Amino acid sequence: MSCSACLADLDHCHGTLVVHAIVEIECTDPDCTDLASVRHSLIIDCSELSGGCGCTELRVSATALRAS
Repeated sequence: MSCSACLADLDHCHGTLVVHAIVEIECTDPDCTDLASVRHSLIIDCSELSGGCGCTELRVSATALRAS
């Protein structure tokens, strides 16, 4: 199976962009140097990570403090 973007010689990344609530965006591909969303076909929120993400807990705590 071949990647159509690779075959077309398009600038892209095979990793997944992970959008965090508090920290910047990161990519699951350790060799990725450009975090532009147009280069990534997979983009998820960090709350969708298996086991969750620490910044999701911080976001919930911050929201609860503002509501008090």
